[in-house]
Amino acid sequence: MTTKRLIAITGGIGSGKSMVARILSNMGHDVYDCDHRAKLLMTTSPVIRQQLTEHFGKDIYNHDGSINKTLLSSIIFNDPKALTAVNGIVHPVVKDDLINWHNSRPGCQNFVETAILVEAGMHTMVDEVWNVSAPLETRIARVISRNATTRDKVLERISSQSASMSAVTVPVKNIINDGNIAILPQIMALLRS
Repeated sequence: MTTKRLIAITGGIGSGKSMVARILSNMGHDVYDCDHRAKLLMTTSPVIRQQLTEHFGKDIYNHDGSINKTLLSSIIFNDPKALTAVNGIVHPVVKDDLINWHNSRPGCQNFVETAILVEAGMHTMVDEVWNVSAPLETRIARVISRNATTRDKVLERISSQSASMSAVTVPVKNIINDGNIAILPQIMALLRS
């Protein structure tokens, strides 16, 4: 009997992890997008809604039921403890959602795309990690182009996502996305291995 495997696709902002995830999805593989699901669950999960409202007040949600992104951003930007509280509320629900999603998939190998593998505690849930990397200047240029932001803001984001992979105990495979080395052959080689 084949066991079902879960492989994490991770890497810092601008590294190209979303590109790797899209390629895998286009190839027919199931990919769980943590960022997208977390945003959805912040609006739809009764557990998250209740805890965020208890912690930050009813104004944390707009009248239409959507999260008040402006208010939440201003709170967590100015208070590191608030960010820790939000993560403590959201991450467990996302992890449960990921487990349910993974168990419901028919394939024997699924993927999860996440920028915060270690910070969210997902490194203990996966069988392998694909770490997507790119040179710093390439990452900065990609994010500035994509998000119409400043270099300083990109560097701030990069420094906030700099968790160590030393906590990861499963095999880590590297994908280089520097704009010179083709990504598809690297993905194909990893799928074969």
